[in-house]
Amino acid sequence: MTAAPAGPTTAEVLTALHRSHDRLAAALASLTDDQVSEPSYADEWSIAQVASHLGSGAEVFGLFLDAGLQQAPTPGVDRFQPIWDRWNAKPPPAQAREAIRADAAFLARLDALIDDQAEQWRLDLFGTEQTLAGLLRMRLAEHALHTWDIAVALDPTATVPDDATALLIDNLAPLVERVARPGPQPFIIDVQTSGPDRRLRLEVTAEGVRLTPTNQDQPAESPVLALPGEAFLRLVYGRLDPDHTPPTVHAAGIDLDVLRRTFPGL
Repeated sequence: MTAAPAGPTTAEVLTALHRSHDRLAAALASLTDDQVSEPSYADEWSIAQVASHLGSGAEVFGLFLDAGLQQAPTPGVDRFQPIWDRWNAKPPPAQAREAIRADAAFLARLDALIDDQAEQWRLDLFGTEQTLAGLLRMRLAEHALHTWDIAVALDPTATVPDDATALLIDNLAPLVERVARPGPQPFIIDVQTSGPDRRLRLEVTAEGVRLTPTNQDQPAESPVLALPGEAFLRLVYGRLDPDHTPPTVHAAGIDLDVLRRTFPGL
């Protein structure tokens, strides 16, 4: 088993989760019962269904929290399925309203943890021993991107907020290896992000896709992709279609559509 990568503190991620919760609550509070049944950005999901996914996710992550606190085995799909079934059976207005309550309840549990509990918390997830900060960063990724799925359906200019982006961008490498599509024509591009500033190298081969950090002072190779950090985050998560690509995205020597096909989304 590999060790979890170093990252932000539990307090930093929890603060970002609270802010993401507030953004989700504000977006849903402005909608009528009919409006929550309208499409979100997520394929084939309404706004209410995205909210339901976040509500059920709060309960699933609560199971992970319990397992780590109790040093119990990691829960599996047999524990998740009844939660998903219950949320899927709710009418759309209830999915939207109750998702906010479930999310708030999960955050309240986290807020109530004492420092020793947070420090000692560990759980084996996906072949990695996770700390509590690592678990919460997983939840933040799910929460921030799905909140964007709702927000952008209401405002086409919506972006993933800087606080979430800064905490997630350095944890993309394992996701890239897992979800990106290898290509028959290998290529390497240098990725330069702003907000936060990062220099990364993306290597696509027939065998797989890798994302690695590079030295800030190292000269870029051609081709180069320069873009806001949140736009790169959305690219990796399959959310940088032409209609939602900022004008500040600059691709030199690489077709953005090739990169979009590399990251079909999740």
